[in-house]
Amino acid sequence: MTNRTERPWLSLYRDGQAIEVSAEHDNLIAMWTDAVARCPEEDAIRYFDTPMTVAELDRASDALASGLHATGFSRGDRLALYVQNGPAFVIGMLGCWKAGGVLVPVNPMYKSRELAYVLTDSRARAILCLDETSDVVREVQSGGEVAVAEVIVTSGHDFQSRDDTRVLTHVHAADPGARRLVDVLGEHDGRSAPEVAPSGLEDVAVLVYTSGTTGEPKGARLTHANLLVNAQNYREWMGLSPGDGILAVAPLFHITGLVGHAVVSLMLPAPLVLGHRFHPAVMVDLIREHRPRFTVGAITALSAIAQVDGIGPSDFSSLTKLYTGGAAVAPAVADRLESIFGTYVHNAYGLTETASITHVVPHDRRAPVDPVSGALSIGVPVASVSARVVADDGAELPAGQVGEIAISGPQVADGYWGKPEASRSTFVDGELRTGDVGFMDEAGWFYLVDRKKDMINAAGYKVWPREVEDVLYGHPDVREAAVVGVPDEYRGETVHAFVSLRRGGSASGEDLITWCRNRMAAYKYPRRVFVVDELPKTTSGKILRRELRP
Repeated sequence: MTNRTERPWLSLYRDGQAIEVSAEHDNLIAMWTDAVARCPEEDAIRYFDTPMTVAELDRASDALASGLHATGFSRGDRLALYVQNGPAFVIGMLGCWKAGGVLVPVNPMYKSRELAYVLTDSRARAILCLDETSDVVREVQSGGEVAVAEVIVTSGHDFQSRDDTRVLTHVHAADPGARRLVDVLGEHDGRSAPEVAPSGLEDVAVLVYTSGTTGEPKGARLTHANLLVNAQNYREWMGLSPGDGILAVAPLFHITGLVGHAVVSLMLPAPLVLGHRFHPAVMVDLIREHRPRFTVGAITALSAIAQVDGIGPSDFSSLTKLYTGGAAVAPAVADRLESIFGTYVHNAYGLTETASITHVVPHDRRAPVDPVSGALSIGVPVASVSARVVADDGAELPAGQVGEIAISGPQVADGYWGKPEASRSTFVDGELRTGDVGFMDEAGWFYLVDRKKDMINAAGYKVWPREVEDVLYGHPDVREAAVVGVPDEYRGETVHAFVSLRRGGSASGEDLITWCRNRMAAYKYPRRVFVVDELPKTTSGKILRRELRP
């Protein structure tokens, strides 16, 4: 592996000084304890109209830890969090760690089959769920395959009084088989769990399940060290300070929201601005009211916010540190968003298996555009990350050559929960093989080409969907685009595209084929373009190409 000191990108960080990162605290609870001592009366959470101070959050999470301990929850047990972006998630996260447990975030959109898989695979002992999802928990429990010892129920209506009907529409439902979170906190108020908090940095802190875009979800084992190091990298590379408001655009159950929103806010500390679930107009209202300075979200989410009626740069003037991750960004989209937000949208790159970021465009830099492909850089490796581009046999490729991005460093998980074979094939000698194809330029900037498995072979020519999508994004009518390969008797595979249009857009499929034909080699342009209302996405905003294939 190439020595880090030879990397030219080191000059991008702290005036040429290469900074190695190690965890500043013994575990995440020690990190939080330090924040409580420094800023007890500062806001930790702002949920619609109701703030919660650092001291209040500390007291609430102590109470939950005590309540969990009283039911037999002990060191190493798993707590599933089946909730939206509200105070209950943060209380549950801290309470779990204080009780010595391992957090298992669960997508609140999951239905019974999906929930049963995660609960069975993680062997969760307890679950904190929303009242609107408690019927799914009951269905899973009644099937007899899953036995969760403790069910605690909360509501999006808890911890606030505004009851915004755009995102909070569920009426409280009685559930005789579960305790309500507010009752647990009241019963155990002023108490704390015995000293069973995490013993060290190598303890597993969270099992974050992959989105399942390449098969069944796998739980990445992320330690306290993994999360601590990357929270520190967010602080340094995004230029964050105590008190900087953080807008939770990403879902907290996703790795970006978990680390880039929740853990970072606890570390600084800084108020975490929450709005239950993503709704573009609600996000705009939260920005106007609470004036957060930082967020990181999927480009699809930022694009949706940018289309809210009546917005302008003045609405976003507080958001001076604006990042996007989860998918490559077309230069045309980045330019369009900057004209609306009045702030440059910086790229970041990372995976569930790397506890969020591994590459970032530093907050005082703009990403370069590769002159050959037209791709916008995803950034440079953050401190302590060693990233390289490798061939199929694992040999490192020189600058400019396309291959698989491989990553090692203190952010990288040591494997998947209960899946040794998948761990061995993905984590090779401690290095994560990401499955993402890209290249590094001579200056050390990295560029993402596509997912390895999404490459299209058209009559023997390689076509990367991302390149075609970037051309489509350059059309003024295109809002979102996804390109897939479909079987073709003559060419083996041929290129099809699916697009949704911006408000007022009128381009037809034939118009967009012509647009691409005039800008691409003959083997690359899509032979068919389908105009649809919406493209299928994961809850974190990634477009699901697999659902568009025949």
